[in-house]
Amino acid sequence: MNYTDLEAWKEARVLVRMVYDHIASFPKEEIYGLQSQIKRSVISIPSNIAEGCGRSHPKDSMRFFFIARGSAYELETQLYLSYDLNFIDDTTLKELLDKLVRVRKLLAGLINHQKAQIKD
Repeated sequence: MNYTDLEAWKEARVLVRMVYDHIASFPKEEIYGLQSQIKRSVISIPSNIAEGCGRSHPKDSMRFFFIARGSAYELETQLYLSYDLNFIDDTTLKELLDKLVRVRKLLAGLINHQKAQIKD
């Protein structure tokens, strides 16, 4: 499977761009705090999808897809915290969460596909 053809990977890349665009206006003191954590989480999603596709066994692939899913949940919390701290507004939060939900649904499909490939 070529990861660049996967909708989950493509949508995760779009999410990275959206997040980066919105966190650029965070206060300067957050460069090494919440802003840095958000960047790590959002980058982890497409990166782990790609790494999972590079594995030779479905169980190995699934492990990286689960890591990507975990990063998506981590990002969700960080976006809520950003909202709580008034770094993003409710419109931005909704826009980012809508895209994140889409990525998570696509990841769930990818995980289910890999589960079906595993012979017990």
